[in-house]
Amino acid sequence: AGNVVGSVSQTASATAYNTSSDYRLKENVVPLQNALDRVAQLKVNRFNFIADPETTVDGFLAHEVQDVVPEAISGTKDEVDDEGNPVYQGIDQSKLVPLLTAAVQELCTENKALKDRLQRLEEQGLTIEMGLQGS
Repeated sequence: AGNVVGSVSQTASATAYNTSSDYRLKENVVPLQNALDRVAQLKVNRFNFIADPETTVDGFLAHEVQDVVPEAISGTKDEVDDEGNPVYQGIDQSKLVPLLTAAVQELCTENKALKDRLQRLEEQGLTIEMGLQGS
């Protein structure tokens, strides 16, 4: 059991793909910083797969994500096998979730600070306005 790195479980209505996340398996845990800056580097595109030209989807190009979230990408850009056939890159989009979550948290913090500042400015403006009316 000490070597378990994940599992797949299912019920009558769902399948779960679980990656080990127990704190006892981890070290050097630090908060994720600058998530918004990293998210801003992700290039989101609309495209179709060559095999399915009628279906347009939203997504990423693996080699572009690799620069920002390398752990989300498998394979090497432009790799070919010994016979010259493409070996395609893949993306595990679940690896983007921590970065996106941290970015939302940063936005929440910024939003609260802006709301607090706006409230203070509105209160100051009201005080000034009341002072002018009393003159």
